Amino acid sequence: MLRRLRWVAPLAVAAVALTACASEPGETAPAASEESETPTSDVAARADEALEMVTGQILARGPHGEEPSPASVADLTEYEVEQIQGLGATAAIVLHYGGNDWATAQVAGLRARFEELGIEVVAVTDADFDPGQQVSDIETVMAMDPDIIVSIPTDPVATAAAYKAAADAGIKLVFMDNVPNDLVAGTDYVSAVSADNYGNGVVSAHLMAKAMNGQGTLGIIYHEADFFVTQQRYDGFRTTIEEEYPEIEIVEEQGIAGPDFAGDAQAVTDAWLTQHPDLDGIWAVWDVPAEGVMAAARSAGRTDLMIATEDLGTNVAIALAKGEMVVGLGAQVPYDQGVTEANLAGGALLGKSYPPYVALASVPVTHDNVLEAWEIVYHTAPPAEVADSFVD
Repeated sequence: MLRRLRWVAPLAVAAVALTACASEPGETAPAASEESETPTSDVAARADEALEMVTGQILARGPHGEEPSPASVADLTEYEVEQIQGLGATAAIVLHYGGNDWATAQVAGLRARFEELGIEVVAVTDADFDPGQQVSDIETVMAMDPDIIVSIPTDPVATAAAYKAAADAGIKLVFMDNVPNDLVAGTDYVSAVSADNYGNGVVSAHLMAKAMNGQGTLGIIYHEADFFVTQQRYDGFRTTIEEEYPEIEIVEEQGIAGPDFAGDAQAVTDAWLTQHPDLDGIWAVWDVPAEGVMAAARSAGRTDLMIATEDLGTNVAIALAKGEMVVGLGAQVPYDQGVTEANLAGGALLGKSYPPYVALASVPVTHDNVLEAWEIVYHTAPPAEVADSFVD
């Protein structure tokens, strides 16, 4: 049923995910109802079993089909840390867009580890998902002569020449999630670090199917862009629903290009709830579009709409804590990704070489484990607005 299982993630992540998603030991499913071909007990058991199998595993390959390597490949010895600290190196962080929980956590992880390594962060830029702005940002930070650039390209084609110029200037490039076209790992860039975004899609599909009792109608809001990781999420979600839950019908799909992702998703949802007043659920490609779905559902009085997504942002975490609309998601671990990227960059300054694709496993998040998952994802206690929203 499940394919391409990879390396085992840290046990802490696996443990909290399984606490939320697996059946309790010794639990016996109630007898199946004769009226339903896919009774709740059967669907729940199948979904829980599937989630247990994928927890801690990597299902994705890299942008060029690379086998994933674990974050541990970037670990540094104490002696290597001391060597890096003596270099007086500098780094710039060039984001696709910022201001969201994922980007904030990535930058926090990068800053914390760079500080430990004695590497000064000289710039953090936000392109607002505009490739032209990001090219300008790259040129601006290159003028600061950093030793390192850690970045996530907005567009793999439009930004490629700018990144190539940085590589040719001797800057060590480490990428988050996406890789520019025609750049070669080990030559032009050190490595790419990503969450298992295909696995995130798979996780959210099983959680959605469990909430829907394996049947009903569903809409999908995807990212309309040449963006590797969001395409992976869509592929993982859609493929799992189609292959594992044939009684769930995908009746609508719509891409959104932003930059107002919440507003775009709200407009799509408004239209769908008019066209399909009995629509059971909507999957949104990450938490910000999911916020737009929630807003539209509230406006239409459809607080029974089931929503699944990716990324543990504050607003979807509040909804999960309250048990309102959001039924589950696959979370990345952006703080840990930032730490891994900093380790790769520091090691590259010492001449170390690395695998081209490093991935970290998805964390399944539901109402039951949202508070514990927050600590794993962000390395901090849940904010008061999340913790105070939790309803047993």
